[in-house]
Amino acid sequence: MKVVGLNLDIIWKNKTENFARIESELLNVEADLFLLPEMFSTGFCMDASEVSDRNNESLEFLKKISKEKKAAFCGSVPVEQNGNFYNRMYFVKPDGEISFYDKRHLFSFSGEDKVYTPGKERVIVEYKGIRFLLQVCYDLRFPVFARNNDDYDAVLYIANWPEKRVGAWEHLLKARAIENLSFVFGLNRIGTDGNDLLYQESSHCFFGDGKEISQKQGNLVSAELYLEELNDFRKHFQFLNDRDRFSIQL
Repeated sequence: MKVVGLNLDIIWKNKTENFARIESELLNVEADLFLLPEMFSTGFCMDASEVSDRNNESLEFLKKISKEKKAAFCGSVPVEQNGNFYNRMYFVKPDGEISFYDKRHLFSFSGEDKVYTPGKERVIVEYKGIRFLLQVCYDLRFPVFARNNDDYDAVLYIANWPEKRVGAWEHLLKARAIENLSFVFGLNRIGTDGNDLLYQESSHCFFGDGKEISQKQGNLVSAELYLEELNDFRKHFQFLNDRDRFSIQL
């Protein structure tokens, strides 16, 4: 499976322009799955009442482009539902099937926990034979939540992870791959947001042994996920059989 992530320089609070920029960047690109950064339509914004989708505008965009490109799309947007705001990660398949994960670990350092409501479910989506665990940005710092219980093959992390802490981002992505014997694709944004935070290019995809398998060209980062190769690796190194057994209370 070919996965392509877009290192998007998100335009602050401008959904229309961000949708247009995404379509332009991906115009002649082919993949099975496209990844977009956290809050790709607005930037990582705490003005939830102003920017959150109320009419599924970002979801409709994902459905449209997914159908046009005959590929799945995954990214997160701020959403209002029943009076609450969520940082919602959508996984949209080209046949119109929709799955979503509401970000569980909210970034208290920026006050995200004061504005948005945490998710209550761990979400795994199967697409073209590969099982994907959906995760958003700050979730990366909480390995227990992402522990592989033989229920997924790859983890997707989409983020707005600033340059000043990018070292932690890159080390933790590799750690999640090694400890879970899984593909890990971490897609970060680039550019500068409305709070003058700088985001450097730092997207990566790692194999289950921690080896980088992604390639980069322009604003695109791509990787081929070969499930048979991962399964052979897991059969040889059966480390997951020795994992601690526990349950998570959400």
